[in-house]
Amino acid sequence: MPDTEQQRIFTKNLNRYIDETNKTQAEIAASIGVSAQTFNTWVKGIAIPRMGKIQKLADYFHINKSDLIDDIAGDPTTPPNRIKVYGSVPAGVPIEAIEDIVDWEDIPLDWLSGGREYLGLRVKGKSMEPKYLEGDTIIVLRQDDCESGQDAVVYVNGYDATLKKVIKQQFGIVLQPLNPDFEPMFYDYGDDSDSIRILGVVVEIRRKV
Repeated sequence: MPDTEQQRIFTKNLNRYIDETNKTQAEIAASIGVSAQTFNTWVKGIAIPRMGKIQKLADYFHINKSDLIDDIAGDPTTPPNRIKVYGSVPAGVPIEAIEDIVDWEDIPLDWLSGGREYLGLRVKGKSMEPKYLEGDTIIVLRQDDCESGQDAVVYVNGYDATLKKVIKQQFGIVLQPLNPDFEPMFYDYGDDSDSIRILGVVVEIRRKV
């Protein structure tokens, strides 16, 4: 393949992954150890990096090196089993409109059977230690209810989604932290119907070491 054609393909793919991750050129350049000026020449199609830097880019985006150097014009969409990881999930905002994307994770294709939908969420705070640590990524199956005792991502009084153990009692719902330093929260079934809303249940924890 002529160098100019390879350069065009690489630049197109690189720009796509930059857009998908919502990162700045400067952030990515710093993460892989190149200057912002050098990175900008890749983005503009003026130059193409050596394979070692392409591998670093692939590692940064959590993709294969071939995803950057192969022509994928026939399949421009993100693979269906690659899900977005959000830093926050505000109440009242459709998932598709949330811009706080901090990472991507791949899930098994068979998880998607039956139209099931998933999202990733970055854990914040210490209320669910020691099971969940700050910085962990949780994979969440989207559903509007859960069984008593399940760990779920819940909207509370219209605020950003929070991770808690949901305990259903006779007269209400308890959102139970796993860290004993934090107090449980009780919500009566007679409360405003919008005070508690479940976004989904946790199916997996992913931790980077």
